[in-house]
Amino acid sequence: MKRLMTLSIIEKAYLGILLVIFGGIVLHAPISVGLSTLLPGYELLIRSWKEILMGLALVPMLVLLWDKKRLSILGEPLMIAVGVYALLHLLSAAFMPQSLISTVAGVLIDLRYMLFFVLVYVAIRLYPGFRKTFLQIGVIGALVVVIFALLQVFVLPIDVLKYIGYGPDSIAPYLTVDQNDNYIRINSTLRGPNSLGAYAVVVLALLFAFWMRGDHSKLKRPLPLALILLAGGMTALWTSYSRSALIAGVFAIAVVLAVTLWHRFNRKTWIITAAIVAAIGIGLFVARDSTFVANVILHDNPTTGAPNTSNDGHLLSLQDGIRLMIQQPFGAGVGSTGSASLLGDKPLIIENQFLYIAHEVGWAGLIVFVMILIGVFARLWQRRSDWLALGVFASGIGLVLINMLLPIWVDDTVSIVWWGLAGLAIGSPMGYREEESDE
Repeated sequence: MKRLMTLSIIEKAYLGILLVIFGGIVLHAPISVGLSTLLPGYELLIRSWKEILMGLALVPMLVLLWDKKRLSILGEPLMIAVGVYALLHLLSAAFMPQSLISTVAGVLIDLRYMLFFVLVYVAIRLYPGFRKTFLQIGVIGALVVVIFALLQVFVLPIDVLKYIGYGPDSIAPYLTVDQNDNYIRINSTLRGPNSLGAYAVVVLALLFAFWMRGDHSKLKRPLPLALILLAGGMTALWTSYSRSALIAGVFAIAVVLAVTLWHRFNRKTWIITAAIVAAIGIGLFVARDSTFVANVILHDNPTTGAPNTSNDGHLLSLQDGIRLMIQQPFGAGVGSTGSASLLGDKPLIIENQFLYIAHEVGWAGLIVFVMILIGVFARLWQRRSDWLALGVFASGIGLVLINMLLPIWVDDTVSIVWWGLAGLAIGSPMGYREEESDE
């Protein structure tokens, strides 16, 4: 934070706004619900605080790029691709509009994490020393989420969030697995269990990456901090009962371990490891009718009383999404699906991020988005010797898996945190290391 004091007012405004968003986003759900309860009628404005701040941050960013003669950053291929993606959304909104509120909400939901990615990327290109500050804020945010998750599971009443306005008209204070009260799914400070599970994947991947590749010799209390994040992250992941997140977490951690340990083990070790994984998979299949596997892994227990399992919902949504993508190569317009569509006349939920994008901005939009994603992953992979890049890469692989069953990028916290970290990682100079000793 001391660095901020040495900067100009416009630099302070730019970096300060980004830090506020990055730090505050983990509390977006309880703050938006709580304030909306106190100030009814201003819900949409309250929920849009981060988008408003991002819009404000654009001005100092452009001024600083012009002043420092660094406008060429915006001409880089990845930045151009993001610009094309944004343009496709604006064209879709103009030529295939939904209701005004659905269109506006759709544009904000689809583009906010891309905008934050650009804002953070440019900020670190201009001020690489602020990487440490961003990471410190991120760690504090992670501690808030995982500690509250631990409290929710072991200490607090399960419906504690109802006291700040959570309920049928906002966000459920908790969920269950197919209406089975024996399997409570917690939220922590996020919008729901699936979001919490995805966030935990990011936390755990980064934790493992830092422990395997980071310099923790300068940390004052590395072990207690790591144990809190590990215990809280694992608890959050498990009690979210999100199957996609559980699978994503295993994959993400496996990627970190494979990259860091690949050359340390011989072929025999990896064969044994693969055999163990296969044995676990076979065991789960054999025990598929057990209470635990049926509820936690498969979400397919007919004795719970749920008229339809979550599996049925996922399958129907995927079928509809594929059919609509084939029928509508140019898309149906921004705001035509997801939470934005709930504000209009034709609500539609598609539980796949890629089909979601195709439905809104067509095949062209999907192609550009995949190009952006590949470009980000490629640059993260190039920097995999840096623990941050490795952790973001591994967690990104996990989130892609989640996005096959849930459009997780539409979640405020998960998308802004991951894409912000991606901008931070690839914007840092190659071989970057935190030099300060007060980490």
